[in-house]
Amino acid sequence: MTNNATNNNALKQSVAKNLAVLGATGSIGDSTLSVCRHNPELYNVQFLYAASNVEKMLALCIEFKPAYVALSNPQAASQLKTSLQENKLNCQVLPESEVLALLGSAEIDSVMAAIVGSAGLKTTLAAVHAGKEIFLANKESLVMSGALFIDAVKKSGATLWPVDSEHNAIFQSMSPSLQNTIGHCDLADAGVSKILLTGSGGPFLTKPLHEFSSITPDVAIKHPNWSMGPKISIDSATMMNKGLEYIEARWLFNTNKDQLQVIIHPQSVIHSMVQYQDGSVISQMGNADMRIPIAHVMGGKKRIKSGAAEFDFFNTANFTFVEPDYDRYPCLKLAIQACYEGQHATTSLNAVNEVAVQAFLERRIKFTDISRIVDSVLNKLEHQKVSSIEQLLEIDKQARADAIKLINRGGIC
Repeated sequence: MTNNATNNNALKQSVAKNLAVLGATGSIGDSTLSVCRHNPELYNVQFLYAASNVEKMLALCIEFKPAYVALSNPQAASQLKTSLQENKLNCQVLPESEVLALLGSAEIDSVMAAIVGSAGLKTTLAAVHAGKEIFLANKESLVMSGALFIDAVKKSGATLWPVDSEHNAIFQSMSPSLQNTIGHCDLADAGVSKILLTGSGGPFLTKPLHEFSSITPDVAIKHPNWSMGPKISIDSATMMNKGLEYIEARWLFNTNKDQLQVIIHPQSVIHSMVQYQDGSVISQMGNADMRIPIAHVMGGKKRIKSGAAEFDFFNTANFTFVEPDYDRYPCLKLAIQACYEGQHATTSLNAVNEVAVQAFLERRIKFTDISRIVDSVLNKLEHQKVSSIEQLLEIDKQARADAIKLINRGGIC
């Protein structure tokens, strides 16, 4: 009986998990599928989901041959279906209305949640409610839904792995007791005095403040260390990205205000740290390559190949650390303030920022207007006690409408 049980366990461990990649054509999707290429025995790419990139999705279907694929843009989905038929590929193109049901079905084991922005909330929650293994790269899910999201994870028994390089670094620097209680960590009991959330400072760390109003999208999207999509790149330039990560860390690791601190580390080698009461500081470090944290979570308790280059200690700049300047990064300050005002505030913050960043990318507002628009909408908020996802979506909708009105009438002071 013992030998049979052992053999059965070995068989279960050897069976590849069925993986859904949400945001498959984005930068995190690229990195996830790269890790899959290096570890083909671990994951079967079962479902690929993106917005509208037909050409790239077709190439991924040719390579990975998923059973299901979907594009949220109906016209793009129709074009993809035709292209798949022309290439004689047996990939079923799901209508948008069936995506959530698939994520909750027995055909999916693990979900890479990497859709940028609030658009990723519904799909991520569908996987959570179904008790799936979630690789969380969509920080906005926690920024928007916070306690509701964490409670849903606990209730369903879903497994939550933090993918963002900073949160994954924090996770790796924690004891097993804390790793096993994500969302409900007792940091003080585990001897943790503070979580140190690092950020590069973006491309404008030393740029004179009087030049900020003339910053263009072309310049702002050029991050010095990371290769990311345009929205996240702009968020990095304003450090709103770090503000959103601050809110996410608050929920992932159950921190209070005194247990969470942002430190600027321009080299992006130390991805975050955990400081303990005995004076020790444990960090995770490596090259700026998202395949490293992705391989960590996809490998579970086993270290697997990521495809990333090994870190070269003899060919790197000196490490420096800088305290954030809120005059330079007002978005970071607004995010930290919203974090402790309530879920209505963080949901509104995220919504308004998405609208403002898009307006900046379209050259309708200045770089410095992004924080002004966010601040203006947040200042008019009335406190709300949030009790449902539907309420959060309504708050999100209203905040976007307020931001659009402000931009359209040019009332940005």
